[in-house]
Amino acid sequence: MTEPAASGSYKEVILFLVTAGIVVPLFHRLRISPVLGFIGAGALLGPSGLGRLTDVAPWLGAMTISNRTEIAHLAELGVVFLMFMIGVELSWERLRVLRRLVFGLGSLQVVVSSLLVGVVLMALEVPPTAAILVGLALALSSTAIVVPVLAEQKRLNTPAGRSSFAVLLFQDLAVAPVLFAIAVLGRKDSDALSGLAVALGQAAVALALLVVAGRLGLRPLFQLVARTRSPELFMAACLLVIAATALVAAGSGLSMTLGAFVAGLLLAETEYRRAIEATIDPFKGLLLGVFFVSVGMGIDPAVLMKTPLTILGLALGLIVIKGAVILGVGTALRLPRAVALESALLLGPGGEFAFVLVGSAIAAGLVPDDLGQAALVVTTATMVMIPGLAALARRLGRRIDRTALGRARAEPPPPERQPGRVIVAGYGRVGRLVAEMLARHKVPYIALDMDAARVSDQRRLGNPVYFGDSANPELLRRCGIDTARALVVTLDQPRAVEAVVAAARAERPDLTIVARARDARHATALYEMGVDDAVPETIEASLQLSEAVLVDVGVPMGLVIASIHERRDEFRALLRRKEAAEPPPFQARRTVGKAP
Repeated sequence: MTEPAASGSYKEVILFLVTAGIVVPLFHRLRISPVLGFIGAGALLGPSGLGRLTDVAPWLGAMTISNRTEIAHLAELGVVFLMFMIGVELSWERLRVLRRLVFGLGSLQVVVSSLLVGVVLMALEVPPTAAILVGLALALSSTAIVVPVLAEQKRLNTPAGRSSFAVLLFQDLAVAPVLFAIAVLGRKDSDALSGLAVALGQAAVALALLVVAGRLGLRPLFQLVARTRSPELFMAACLLVIAATALVAAGSGLSMTLGAFVAGLLLAETEYRRAIEATIDPFKGLLLGVFFVSVGMGIDPAVLMKTPLTILGLALGLIVIKGAVILGVGTALRLPRAVALESALLLGPGGEFAFVLVGSAIAAGLVPDDLGQAALVVTTATMVMIPGLAALARRLGRRIDRTALGRARAEPPPPERQPGRVIVAGYGRVGRLVAEMLARHKVPYIALDMDAARVSDQRRLGNPVYFGDSANPELLRRCGIDTARALVVTLDQPRAVEAVVAAARAERPDLTIVARARDARHATALYEMGVDDAVPETIEASLQLSEAVLVDVGVPMGLVIASIHERRDEFRALLRRKEAAEPPPFQARRTVGKAP
C-alpha cells in the first residue's frame, strides 16, 4: 500500500521533468525563451487548466499538477539560486564601470515607473500600499528573457545592450530591499514602529554575521575544495554555501533570497567565480523552470479568455508607460535617442520578479488576491511580447549609423565581457609566458587553471586568472568565448588539450586556436581537430637548441633566425600535409587486435 502512495507523491516532479524535456528543446528550436513555455505549461497543467476537467475526465488527473505545494519549495529554491547567481555576476568593478547607467538610468526608471503605475492604480481606488507594491513589481523587467535574447543577437556590448543590462542590474539589486520591506510591513505587531526597529536590528546583525563569516570562511573553504580537484566536491560546496546562507537568513527573519544574494556578492571577487557560475547555472535553470511552472499554475486561463482585449490593453499600457519613462530618462541622461528607444522596447514588458514580489505581498496580506492575479496576468502577457519587441528593437538598432554609435555615451563594456580578449587555457610556466607576451603587446587576456594555489597566487599579483576546467563549455561561455579573439591551450596533458580544443571548436567554429602539442603525432591529431596552429614541444626545443648552437659557433644571427623560421614552416607544412593525406593515427590504432 505504501509504494503507490510514494510513487504518487512524485507525480508533480515527474510531470515537471517531462514538461522540461518538451519545452526546452521545442522553444530553443523556435528561438523563444523557455520561460514562456514553462509559464504556459503551468497554466495548462495546473488546477485552473486541465485540472478543471478532472471531474468530467478522471484520467486527466494523471496529467495535471493538482497540488501546488508539492513543488512550492523547489520553486522557492529557483529564486534563491537566481539571486545567488545575480550576486556572483555582480562585482564592484562592474558597478564602477556602469555606475552612471546603473544608479542613474536604473534608479530613475524604477522610481518613476512605480510611481506612475501606483498613481494609476490609486485612481482606480486601490489602497496606497497595495498600489505602490504592485507598481514596484510591474516596474521590473525580465532579466531571464532579455539578457539571453541580447546574447543570442550578440548585442550585449552595443550601447543599447549595455544600457538595458545596467537597468536590469539595478532592478535585480532593488528586489532584496523590497522583499525585506514587504516582510516588515506584513508583520502583525501591535506596535508597528517597535516591530520595524526590531526587524531592522535583527536584519543588520544577521547581515553582519553573514558578511563576516563569508569574508573569513568562503575563500579558504573553496581553496581547500579546489585542491582536491573533485568536480563533485566543488559542486557540493557550492550547494552547501547557497543552502546555508539562505537558511541562516530565513532563520533571522530575512528572506532566503537575500541570504543567497549576499553569498553571491562575497564570492564575486574570488578566483572561483567563473567555476561557480558554470557549476550552478544548470541547477538555476532547472529550478527556475519549476518556479515558472508554479507561476503558471497560479494563472487562470479563463480570465484570459473572458477579457482578452482588456488584458491586451493593460499590457500595452504598461509597456507604453515604462517605455516612455526609459525614453525620457535616457534622453535626459544624454543617451542617443535611438539607443534609449531600443532600451525602452526591451525593458517595457514586465519580468519574473513581479511574480516574486506580488506573491510575497499577497501572502503578507498587503495586496488583494484579485489585484495580484490581474497584475500577474498582465505581466505574463507582456513577457510573451518580448521576443517580438526585441526583433523590433534590433531593427531600430541597425538604423543607427556608425557615427551615432561612436558618439553614444553608454559606458564601455565591463572587463568581464571585454570583446577581443585572448583566452589562455592553463597558467603554468608556458601559459604565464604567453600571458606576459600578450600583456607586453597590450592584448587583453583571461586565463583559466585548475591549480587552486597557483590561481590564488596569481590573483594576488593582479593577473586575470580564474579557477576552472577549460574544457567546460559553460565556463568558456562565461569567459566570453563568443567574442574572444583567440584561444591558446598550454596544458601539458594531451587528452586535456584535446578536450579543450573540442569544446572550444564546438562553441566557435571560426575561433583562432593555438595549442601546445606533445610531439609531431599529437600535433597532427590537433590539426585534424581544427586547430589553426599546433606547436610540438620536441620540435620547438630542437629548433631553439639549434639556434643557440649555431649562434655560439659563429654563424651570423640573421641567417640563423631565417633558417630557423624556414625550418619551422617546413615542419608545419609537413604536419598539415600528413593531416590531409594520411588516415588519422588514432584510427589505425583502434583497429589493432580487432577481428575482421
